[in-house]
Amino acid sequence: MTADTSTAAGTSARYREFKMPDVGEGLTEAEILKWYVQPGDSVTDGQVVCEVETAKAAVELPIPYEGVVHELRFEEGTTVDVGASIITVDVAPGSGEPAPAAPAPVTAEAPAEPAEPAEPVGRTPVLVGYGVAEASTKRRARKGAPGASVPEQATAAETATAAIQAEMNGHAGAPPLSRPLAKPPVRKLAKDLGVDLATITPTGPGGIITREDVHAATTPAAATGPAAVAPAPAPGRTPAAEPATTAAEAAGVATGRETRIPIKGVRKATAAAMVGSAFTAPHVTEFITVDVTRTMKLVEELKADKDMAGLRVNPLLLVAKALLVAIKRNPEVNAAWDEANQEIVLKHYVNLGIAAATPRGLIVPNIKDAHDKTLPQLAGALGELVSTAREGRTTPAAMQGGTVTITNVGVFGVDTGTPILNPGESAILAVGAIKPQPWVHKGKVKPRQVTTLALSFDHRLVDGALGSQVLADIAAVLEQPKRLITWA
Repeated sequence: MTADTSTAAGTSARYREFKMPDVGEGLTEAEILKWYVQPGDSVTDGQVVCEVETAKAAVELPIPYEGVVHELRFEEGTTVDVGASIITVDVAPGSGEPAPAAPAPVTAEAPAEPAEPAEPVGRTPVLVGYGVAEASTKRRARKGAPGASVPEQATAAETATAAIQAEMNGHAGAPPLSRPLAKPPVRKLAKDLGVDLATITPTGPGGIITREDVHAATTPAAATGPAAVAPAPAPGRTPAAEPATTAAEAAGVATGRETRIPIKGVRKATAAAMVGSAFTAPHVTEFITVDVTRTMKLVEELKADKDMAGLRVNPLLLVAKALLVAIKRNPEVNAAWDEANQEIVLKHYVNLGIAAATPRGLIVPNIKDAHDKTLPQLAGALGELVSTAREGRTTPAAMQGGTVTITNVGVFGVDTGTPILNPGESAILAVGAIKPQPWVHKGKVKPRQVTTLALSFDHRLVDGALGSQVLADIAAVLEQPKRLITWA
């Protein structure tokens, strides 16, 4: 990952901007999950300053220089385009050079063109959605604008701020605002959640609506009894100015019957991938029920084996090994369909994907070159993959280049399913719950450990005979684990 940095516009090299990098091969945006620094904090080269979530994974971003944090350009929870400046750092603190102007607030200044219409009395032009910032009194006068001195600008800004605050406090004579005060990220959040900002009582400084105000407006607890209490109008506004029904009320949020969640991050990427796969690759799913009693005994033996000490040993490990053996015996199943070049690409390696449910959604990291790994090596890789996914630290690279996948629905007590292929892969194996069931064993009905396997495959690449053979080989290995020695 290459960091994109630049000098802040209109200033010397003292202030450096760190831009949102492309952390995952062509991704266009990322959401800022958490800032680890605040303005005034010292940072060093390589220090992690924030955590962002892309459509594939959560990633920590290190900054490529040292200095003092001057400004954080976006709040936590904001989705930012790749290439946008997210943090400004003073790399030469104490040099006495003026600080760069904040990009959002704009102060009252003399018009650049005489033909421009004058602003109303008591108002100053501001960026849409913002009030006038106190820091605006520190801006330098515009070149070529005689008489626009710093004290005069400060006076204009103070007058405008007083007018805004007077309106928010309901003072008579204050000019009405066209819409509530809120920063662009807060407006976007309100739009995503279906909340009308006009119905929110602001709690931020200067009457600005905050993220917490928006979230509070969507909390079902705000409703009491069978009918919701109507939100109080913002100070300075009359009930007649309120819309008859807000978008939130229409969605049922105010009554607690519905909750709307923005589609983004991992969930958004997963949805797009699954829709694309389901309507591109013709899926076929086959099922087989198999006695895995001997496999379960082998799992217990391996747990006691000194060569497997400290490693993750469970039925999934042997299922993974069985799938790798089946692919070795039927290499044509490990392929991809290249629509652009009208070619079938046979893979001579296996990057084994393992579907993992995480707090951020379903992700499928893969074990690179799993076909070359011994059983202890495979156990180590599997354990690391799972623990990393649960901690939310899986990298985008770990989820790219998969060839086949295993999804273990059995951990939820589910018998089986019809899994959807990961885009670009030819097969996915679903493993059901392993349960004691009556089974005919050596001519007698006995309780045995039994599971159901489901193999979905791309019928453009894999015909019924090949898919059936692969599934049968997996079942045969799990039924008689000694085949791992004779077939591997």
